[in-house]
Amino acid sequence: MSPTYPLLRKAGADAVGTFALVFAGCGAAVVDAQTQALGHLGVSLVFGLVVGAMIFATGHVSGAHFNPAVTLAFAVTGSFPWKEVPAYVVAQLVAAVAASAAVLGLVGSEALLGATVPTVEVGPALGLEVLLTFFLMFVIKSVATDARASGNVAALAIGGTVALCALMGGPLTGASMNPARSLGPALMAGVADHQWLYVVGPILGAAAGAWTYGQVACGTPTKAAAGCC
Repeated sequence: MSPTYPLLRKAGADAVGTFALVFAGCGAAVVDAQTQALGHLGVSLVFGLVVGAMIFATGHVSGAHFNPAVTLAFAVTGSFPWKEVPAYVVAQLVAAVAASAAVLGLVGSEALLGATVPTVEVGPALGLEVLLTFFLMFVIKSVATDARASGNVAALAIGGTVALCALMGGPLTGASMNPARSLGPALMAGVADHQWLYVVGPILGAAAGAWTYGQVACGTPTKAAAGCC
């Protein structure tokens, strides 16, 4: 993340990326409910593609978090300043609500605006959200903070991981991996049941994924490779 950008511009760029993620991804779920034209594969690909596109567009400005769990995980592992966390999280949440309002006004209200609702029991649902977010954050940490990784593949790697996790976990939990992505549609659609899963699970999974990458890729600080984490 470039230190030359003021916090307001960085948070604003992250808000744009979050808006695009929720509008395109949740909008695709609504469109599929209306037309059956996309299918589960199509909706999953939309989520992955919009994340990849927005990383290309805003990564050099904000770091392209688009996700409160990712922001918190970066801060917990020392890759992001805690003083900037509130601005990012507020920007992400506001953008998600605004995007859900745009979906409601422009696309429709089917599929609960793309809100995530588990189709499995609470325990497995929480475990799935933790594990899926763990994998996502492990990939994010590897391509975003490790100088040994190629920055050119970040958008492809992260967007691909989002799509893969959505393909596997979508029918079970919605494969949120992102509190903002879940809370925005849930608020606009009036969905309250089990939404805590999509806050607790991603935060735990992201923190674990970031910490684990640091351990397996960097080891102890005295043994860390140059440019690692």
